[in-house]
Amino acid sequence: MKITDVTLQNFLWERDKSIRNGKYTYTHSTLFLLNIHTDEGITGIGFGLSPSSGMMNVANGLLEYFKPVLIGKDPFNYRRIWDELWQPKLVGRRGITTRFISWIDIAVWDVIGKKTGKSLHKLLGGFHDRVPAYIAGGYYGEGKGLDGLVAEMEENISLGAKAIKMKIGGVSIREDVDRVRVVRETIGDDVKLMVDANCAYSVREAITIAQKMERYDLFWFEEPISVDDYRGHQRLAQSTTIPIATGENEYTRYGFRDLIAHDAAAIYNADAQILGGITEFMQVAALVASHDLHIAPHGDQEIHIHLVGAIPHGLIVEFYRETFDENRGNIFEEKMQLEHDGYITIPDRPGLGITPNYDFLKKYSV
Repeated sequence: MKITDVTLQNFLWERDKSIRNGKYTYTHSTLFLLNIHTDEGITGIGFGLSPSSGMMNVANGLLEYFKPVLIGKDPFNYRRIWDELWQPKLVGRRGITTRFISWIDIAVWDVIGKKTGKSLHKLLGGFHDRVPAYIAGGYYGEGKGLDGLVAEMEENISLGAKAIKMKIGGVSIREDVDRVRVVRETIGDDVKLMVDANCAYSVREAITIAQKMERYDLFWFEEPISVDDYRGHQRLAQSTTIPIATGENEYTRYGFRDLIAHDAAAIYNADAQILGGITEFMQVAALVASHDLHIAPHGDQEIHIHLVGAIPHGLIVEFYRETFDENRGNIFEEKMQLEHDGYITIPDRPGLGITPNYDFLKKYSV
């Protein structure tokens, strides 16, 4: 089998309502669909979602840069392909280029799964057939006060959620602690609650709010401070009983090596769509496992459910619903459902097991 072509499709839509986390306001969504075509008629899909349309021109340029590296390659030689793509002197060590390599690598693995007739999680280890999930939400929004937050959380519980994540860092510490209190009272003591600051705090601020939130039995405190402040993560972790989670904006095994060396977190939110793809994710997973730590990936459930399901230390998978993006459930033909016990059954279709819903997406093509 040989790769014969690589194509990229871009889709852009404006959100009905903008949402805001601790640092950023999202008004639009951009979907990048990367397709790897082969001489056997099998097409693999990799994808990334971004709140910014600014990546489009860069992504189109990277397609032309990387395509000659891929043409003629056997997808089963995925490690060789990855090494030929990731050349730090030429394309940098982090950022958009590594994200683009991630989408390529995901598409390569989709080809492998479709060729072998195996789902991705079976190819990678098949440790679980079902995995627990948490609903990601609790964003700030114009006119969304405590009543709106409570209504969202009540709906999450009605859908079967046994774990929920909410945003903090966008208002004062006093206001955010009150938001956490209200959510805990709404969901009860038996539902796991995570908070995510999206790097909004200084170390001092993060320590202050962490200590104030300890009474609410949080499952983790995600991305509290700058992703590159490894020592700050260590100071914070030593100052609170809440487990620290980070890593969604870390790149490659080398970045995670340094995080772990600083005892930066108990839980690592590795994102295969950012850090370098599935090939690199599995190396990060092995590194995390060697320190008896856990992975709870950040990012799209269609990819990460397979990765959590493949490894013994996969803790939980992130699940986005329409409260994150009203079009979220229409991107793919297959629908992933949260089950009554808060778990999701891993698809057993070949590869990623997803098909882009082009009938829906075509009106957003750019």
